[in-house]
Amino acid sequence: MRRPLRFGPEQSLVPLARVERTILILRGRRVILDSDLAGLYGASAKRLNEQVKRNTGRFPADFAFKLTPEEFETLRSQFATSKPNAGEDGARSPPPSPSTAP
Repeated sequence: MRRPLRFGPEQSLVPLARVERTILILRGRRVILDSDLAGLYGASAKRLNEQVKRNTGRFPADFAFKLTPEEFETLRSQFATSKPNAGEDGARSPPPSPSTAP
């Protein structure tokens, strides 16, 4: 049986600077987009969102929320990430789900 990893206060799995770069301010709250959070865990956003849906009781009620179309367009234009209705060439569907950050 594998022993669980234990980390002291000065150790972490992901460098703090990398986490801090992913934090955005939306609706006056500090959030991390699902794709960034999944990346920190080495998973896909699709799998992360599936697990959040399956395990809603394990997350605070305000853990994640859906972006409005306007918020999604603002983010998309700020980061020049994906093209609307572009399908497999990089467009994201559905829009990201921000998760609250401490």
